[in-house]
Amino acid sequence: MVREGLVGAAHKGQKNPRDEDMEMEGRKSKQSALCDEETVREMFDKVLLCTDKNCEFHSPMPADAQISGGYVKGSRNKRGRRKGRSGSGAEEEPVDLTTLLIHCAQAAAIDDHRNSSELLKQIRKHSSATGDAGQRLAHYFADGLEARLAGSGSSIYRSLAAKRTSTGDILKAFSLYVKACPFRILSHYVANTTILNATKSATRLHIIDYGIMYGFQWPVLMQRLSKRPGGPPYLRITGIDFPLSGFRPAERVEATGRRLHEYARMFNVPFEYQAIAAKWDTIQVKDLNMKSDEFVVVNCLYRMRNMMDETVTDDSPRTRVLNTIRKLNPHLFVHGIVNGTYNAPFFVTRFKEAMFFFSSIFDMLEANALRMDEHRLLIEREFFGREAVNVIACEGTERIERPETYKQWQMRNLRAGFRQLALDREIMKRARYKVSKSYQGDFLVDEDNKWMLQGWKGRIIYALSAWTS
Repeated sequence: MVREGLVGAAHKGQKNPRDEDMEMEGRKSKQSALCDEETVREMFDKVLLCTDKNCEFHSPMPADAQISGGYVKGSRNKRGRRKGRSGSGAEEEPVDLTTLLIHCAQAAAIDDHRNSSELLKQIRKHSSATGDAGQRLAHYFADGLEARLAGSGSSIYRSLAAKRTSTGDILKAFSLYVKACPFRILSHYVANTTILNATKSATRLHIIDYGIMYGFQWPVLMQRLSKRPGGPPYLRITGIDFPLSGFRPAERVEATGRRLHEYARMFNVPFEYQAIAAKWDTIQVKDLNMKSDEFVVVNCLYRMRNMMDETVTDDSPRTRVLNTIRKLNPHLFVHGIVNGTYNAPFFVTRFKEAMFFFSSIFDMLEANALRMDEHRLLIEREFFGREAVNVIACEGTERIERPETYKQWQMRNLRAGFRQLALDREIMKRARYKVSKSYQGDFLVDEDNKWMLQGWKGRIIYALSAWTS
């Protein structure tokens, strides 16, 4: 543990003017940091809490609301979509970027540097981080191909992953994302409502969140717990995440705890927080300080894809983590997964599957967010673009983007000894209704094998289910 101390020297006699200047600068920087923190806090409240203007999934639903399964066609207008052209000025012949990308990947797979470099030049000429959906996808996939061809994929990805984006910018990007698509806000609503329904009579609630990141899911849960008849339970959250690179590996998960403490005070919820920054498969039951009188909930939304599997090591970290969770005997295990098929060991197959998957993401953002919105650009660059580079340029333990389908996860969870719970009819009905009213068409909200499925234009992108031990 690193503890900050008071470091300084006492100066006798007259102060040095330079010392006074430095003192003044220190005060200014502290005041600036406090202002920044207050601004971020206001943004958190606005984006994450249930207010009159921001409470779509909790407001009353008409008794006669009828929503069929599958696609939910909405009423919102499309947000400023404009068809783009490659290049500028005069009309150009359309370029098939998909074919160019696949041909380049095939050349890269056999180390044909001459052809792959020529194809990469053509892709670069017609792709752009600010173009239409296809041009943006090609831009980031070209980054991945270029890194792979240079043999520097791992170092490039590590430098991208080491970049620190401010919490304020992440929150602004999250705000745009929940306006553009229902995926995260719907996941939080379904997960939290499932937790609330299961813990109505619990007096002590322990949530173990694998992959807590910024903790965006929990302020609104605290808000809803505070309104529970008889008062809120004693809430304990164990926030688990992978360690960050650098000197402060637990920096983010600890900052998340401080913010959650503020919300607990705000809503008068008795609260305790434990931060763990470690490789998940090294965490043991004894590290989680389990108590016999607690209602135990394990929550993991969309982060298990970042763990190694059997293709890397015989002793699969995924299996080890699921077995540890099973040993906790949780009353409830809420599991959300990225429904991806781009985890093949063969590069070209993986490349094609990744291209089809990410094309849905970029198409969805193109249809629902302004093209030059800085936060859309941040989402595409810092999240999906970075993930694509990892899938394309990295191999072995350096490739951390390893999603599986919900059917594959179903078998993993069953093998670990979990029993799947049925989806709540009322939660699903409200979810479909609210998506249909708040988002424009082509979003998919459906269910299969007790999983809630979310997608875009027929492609399932996320799936969520509930389990018990």
